[in-house]
Amino acid sequence: MPEVSVVMPVWNAAGFVAEAVASVRAQSFADWELIVVDDGSTDASVAEVERAADGDARIRLLRMPANAGPGPARSRAMAEAAGRFVAFLDCDDLWHPQKLARHIPFMRQNGFGLSYTAYRRIDLASGRSVAIGVPPRVTRAQLLHGNVIGCSTAVYDRERLGPRAMPDLRRRQDYAFWLELLAELPAAGGINQCLTVYRQRAVSVSSSKGAAARDTWALFRNHLGLPFPEAALAFGHYAIRGVLRHRAPGLARALGVLHAAQDP
Repeated sequence: MPEVSVVMPVWNAAGFVAEAVASVRAQSFADWELIVVDDGSTDASVAEVERAADGDARIRLLRMPANAGPGPARSRAMAEAAGRFVAFLDCDDLWHPQKLARHIPFMRQNGFGLSYTAYRRIDLASGRSVAIGVPPRVTRAQLLHGNVIGCSTAVYDRERLGPRAMPDLRRRQDYAFWLELLAELPAAGGINQCLTVYRQRAVSVSSSKGAAARDTWALFRNHLGLPFPEAALAFGHYAIRGVLRHRAPGLARALGVLHAAQDP
């Protein structure tokens, strides 16, 4: 039985998924299984996964009957997971070769049921690379003010928290999931090293920010059922943090909203 189950949803990512799979196979920590779930791709994603697996018995490919979104695809993989630790990696992201070797002992030694790392965000259109740092710990109350847990950086302890499924949301399901886990934990722990690379595909910045804001409000009010004043307070923190990060990074760092990350 592997110690780590890696969950990877795939949808129309033929140009990216082989490198994502390769970054798992390149881990110095070898006691893992990779569960790839194709979510109704219409391109060559399945063929790319099969080629990247290259007969590695630790890699399994499952297929959804139709496109359902990353949440249900992750849940399908989580239901099949055999490892104590469940790690998440999206099909267009990459891991540093030491990611699991540093992350799993960190969780064991510190007793965290959920943990995360810093990451490097690369804009594929411009080539711009930015290191995104993380705080050493975050509580549920703090996470409500802004999500600091990148999905492809996160690991949770299934032995401590039990089998789980992602909330049935089209968007923001990972954020909702961290909040759900933190309702049962004192805090999640962060490793402030860029052990993950987030590859940002071309997208309209204004439309993505608007959609993120709408989805965040819907998460607070509809999914979590927060009373309006509490939801408004959380959303206000979320909005202010976003403005500070993009418009006043110096002030954001002084206030602890931005964190300087280390490269491994």
